[in-house]
Amino acid sequence: MAAAAAHDSGCDSELEDQSYQEPAFDAFMCPLTKQVMHDPVTIETGQTFEREAILKWFRECRDSGRKPTCPLTQKELRTTDISPSIALRNVIDEWRARNQDKELEKACASLSSDTPHSEDDALRALVYISQMCHRSAASKSLVRRQGIIPAIAAMLKSSSRRVRLKSLEVLRVVVEDNDENKEELGKGDTIRTIIKFLSNDHFQEREMAVSLLYELSKLDPICERIGAVYGAILLLVGMGSSKSENLVAVEKAENTLKNLEKYETNVKQMAENGRLQPLLTKLIEGTPQVQVAMAEYLGELALANDVKVVVAEQVGALLVSIMKTGSLPAREATLKALREISSNESSAKVLLQAGILPPLVKDLLSVGAGHLPMRLKEVSAAILANLVASGAGDFGSIPLDDETGETLVSEDVVHSLLHLISNTGPAIESKLLTVLVGLTGSPATVADVVSAIRSSGAAISLIQFVEAAHREIRVESLKLLRNVSPHMGAELADALGGSAGHLGSLVRAVSDDRSGGVNEEQAAAAALLGDLPERDWGLTRQLQELGAFRAVASRLAELRRGAIRGSNRHVAPFTEGAVKVLYRVTCALGEAEEYVEVARELGLAPLFVELLQQMSSGLDAVLLHSAMALENLSLQAGRLTAVPPEPPAPTGLLAACVCFGGGGTRPKQQQPAPGTCRVHGGFCSLRESFCLVEGGCKAVERLVALLEHADERVVEAALAALSTLVGDGVASVEEGVLVVGEADGLRPVVEVLVENRTEALQRRAVWAVERILRVEDIALEVAADQTVASALVEAYRNGDARTRQTAERALRHLDRIPNFSTAFHQANKAKGT
Repeated sequence: MAAAAAHDSGCDSELEDQSYQEPAFDAFMCPLTKQVMHDPVTIETGQTFEREAILKWFRECRDSGRKPTCPLTQKELRTTDISPSIALRNVIDEWRARNQDKELEKACASLSSDTPHSEDDALRALVYISQMCHRSAASKSLVRRQGIIPAIAAMLKSSSRRVRLKSLEVLRVVVEDNDENKEELGKGDTIRTIIKFLSNDHFQEREMAVSLLYELSKLDPICERIGAVYGAILLLVGMGSSKSENLVAVEKAENTLKNLEKYETNVKQMAENGRLQPLLTKLIEGTPQVQVAMAEYLGELALANDVKVVVAEQVGALLVSIMKTGSLPAREATLKALREISSNESSAKVLLQAGILPPLVKDLLSVGAGHLPMRLKEVSAAILANLVASGAGDFGSIPLDDETGETLVSEDVVHSLLHLISNTGPAIESKLLTVLVGLTGSPATVADVVSAIRSSGAAISLIQFVEAAHREIRVESLKLLRNVSPHMGAELADALGGSAGHLGSLVRAVSDDRSGGVNEEQAAAAALLGDLPERDWGLTRQLQELGAFRAVASRLAELRRGAIRGSNRHVAPFTEGAVKVLYRVTCALGEAEEYVEVARELGLAPLFVELLQQMSSGLDAVLLHSAMALENLSLQAGRLTAVPPEPPAPTGLLAACVCFGGGGTRPKQQQPAPGTCRVHGGFCSLRESFCLVEGGCKAVERLVALLEHADERVVEAALAALSTLVGDGVASVEEGVLVVGEADGLRPVVEVLVENRTEALQRRAVWAVERILRVEDIALEVAADQTVASALVEAYRNGDARTRQTAERALRHLDRIPNFSTAFHQANKAKGT
């Protein structure tokens, strides 16, 4: 910067030397300064000097103790009186005026676009104008009257950077402390041209431009024109907050923005571009009319979450106060601003602390004279929905009225909300449904809302919204019904299964493939269907008649293949809901044989095995219900297996030997027929008989992998499914144990027992380990592991009666408890002999 300035200064001097000047007469020159005089005066000797120069000479004479003399004649003077040389001064002024006129004429010619001149000519003209304006303020007005300002402005579009830089500099000098020149420069598109320099790659042009803008912004009308140029305020905001710009440029940009704050439209633009403080300051300090305008601006802005917090902290209490007591226009503007800043947890918390909830709910629920018009009730409903959805407060403990102590989840308040939902337009309905969704999504308040829904008999009304014309209402009603389904599932199932056809609407929503993907409504519908009581056989029958299971299985299979798309936030709940719906089929396998055919036709067993691959997706509910479904399916494998006919029984002498112990030996365990299942002893398949063993043990391996899952419920479900292979319903428990062992599952089962994570898991694990220990070779190997024995002893000591019995049998397999019954019989046999 310093080098560039020095270079420019040198160039200016060189250009000044080449400027045209009418020669000065000797009489114009001061003998002391050798310069043309400005204020010539005559002394006693008749000699003429520059006033300041001769006065300085007299002071020096006095200070040195000499008598005053004439600098030219050295003659002592009797008096130091001086007389103005008015005639000479007038002649000099005329000479200067002639020179100035000639130079201005020449400058105009050099800057005229009609007469092309060299770069040096243009620079020489600019230098002269700059120097002339520096010498006197009157020269600035002369420049304007001569029409030179537009010519200089035109130089801003020169192809020469030196000319552009010099033009910016000269314009700043010309307009400094001269409002008329500012007004002249502000005409046309010059302001826009100057602003373009702010985005220039060359730092000097940016700095010169922002310095010029700062000077111009000192005039109020120009501030409005600067703000009217598209992108001007954004560029200034960027420069003012830049870490790479020159500090002087940053300061100029900041000061320019401060000047622009005089106009509300500029303040709004600053807020839109991240400079929010001027708006907040005007909102706090302004008149009621200004506050309304600023609140309106605030309500129109799309604020980042961190900015919402800043706004809430600075003006939240003020906005709440205006909402309580302001005029209707002020309340309208304030409510819209509060709607914007309430949609963030931290800012919502600040607003709740500022006391927004009581007046907000009062305005929303009030009726009669003086109440808010419906359009503002919509805004109030949106604010309340934001506050509740943010999870920023415990709405069961914030009093709406200090006298009654009612809260947002008090029965009467919920009744009023439900009444408002049923008697207003879609905009309010959807937002109030969102409020109830938020309240029922919290364990602290769901019970109170469910109780109020029951006491008001509103369940049927809420269910009717699943067929509303407006999508938002349908989606929010589905979310609400899903939240309350764990608490009033039977009631919802009865209402959905009625003659109104609401259940069919849910099925159609889930199976609708027109969008080509999974949307929020489909996800919510699938989630609700999945949460309905799975052992409501009447509901299961209706779903089967509506083709729900086929539709859900088809959509789920397409989703798995990637044939349909959807946002992950919708795919996850849709998948969970769909799996729960299909799990319902496996719960009904023992109720009606037709569901066995449904499971076969839809290929549910292979589908659930495939879904066990969701280990890394975080869909624990999918893993849980898939494992539980495989347990239900596997329990049917024993009766569904096609068992080959038994070989003919032995006859004659062989039969007599075997039956009566006539010295023969008992035949070995019959080997399974070729091609039959080693566990179930028949012809099995995963799809037809739901055998987990078939298919290369893929199902068993995936269930074993789930034994290490973090969720105890998933572990328990996987263990329960594996236990079906070693239960009483199989042909060979030993083979079932070996199948689990071949999938490296024995050690994980034992680990579940040793970890003793929950009582339910302990009960399951003790049962499975006892079955495993029935295989003698495995029992001998496990006996050396003290931790297993310790875990069984712990279950024997502290488990319930059934667990104690199972643990006791397991400990006998390990020879930790003697088999008194066997020993007693052996002793009696010895006595008899």
